[in-house]
Amino acid sequence: MFKGSMPALVTPFKNGALDVDTLKQLVEWHIGEGSHGLVPVGTTGESPTLTHAEHDKVVQIVVEAAAGRVPVIAGAGSNNTLESIRLAQAAEKAGANGILVVTPYYNKPTQSGLIAHFRAVHDCCDLPIIVYNIPGRSVVDMSPETMGELAKLPRIVGVKDATGDLSRVPQQRITCGSDFIQLSGEDATALGFNAHGGVGCISVTANVAPKLCADFQNATLAGDYDTALTLLDKLMPLHIAIFKEPGVAGAKYAMSRLGLCNAEVRLPLTSISSETEALLDDALRHAGLLN
Repeated sequence: MFKGSMPALVTPFKNGALDVDTLKQLVEWHIGEGSHGLVPVGTTGESPTLTHAEHDKVVQIVVEAAAGRVPVIAGAGSNNTLESIRLAQAAEKAGANGILVVTPYYNKPTQSGLIAHFRAVHDCCDLPIIVYNIPGRSVVDMSPETMGELAKLPRIVGVKDATGDLSRVPQQRITCGSDFIQLSGEDATALGFNAHGGVGCISVTANVAPKLCADFQNATLAGDYDTALTLLDKLMPLHIAIFKEPGVAGAKYAMSRLGLCNAEVRLPLTSISSETEALLDDALRHAGLLN
């Protein structure tokens, strides 16, 4: 259903407003470069600082521009269950193929609270759900056992795992089953993630280097780890440089250097430092993306 390289799409801005034309162009570019799916309005899409109207509009634009050529997994996460339900229903109405729902941040729910939250979102619509487990941001970690309970629900089909713990993949195969879709949420460990049983990555770096990331994922899924390692060697400096500061700011700067969009981010994020700019320029050259 969902596999391979799926960019966690940035949301382009122009003078503080959504840059709709550029967003449409990015969708075309990503599909042409071989991306296997698109994930708008996640954290990298600056969902925390989008209005509800902007959030819904981005999903609608991406779905319409993709036109069924690749799946679209729309961000629908919130620490407010009612808001997550609204986002999920709006994504379904827009024609998204699935939703990405993060563990509720800041509230610090128990494991039983996580089950109740995800069950409520599950029951509100008919879309497949990818659980987004990122304890470094949400300060709550969904255990493999809890995920196994949720995997019994018919529309909770997979996880975006950003724990950085590669042992989670086989643990979740045990609790959720081998058909449960496991997607990496961390570019730098995506090779090991797939070797342990993962099937793809919702990637920040794929905003900048979609063809390299798609080729990398194709190689791992074909079991060609020699090719995958060669591609990882090209990509690793970019993975590192993008995350020297908040990833969306790094990705947008790199994209601006490639003429894809401007580097504008919304407060409280700010533009990256000159030192990180230099690292990104070097990494882009190393990957063969910049002269």
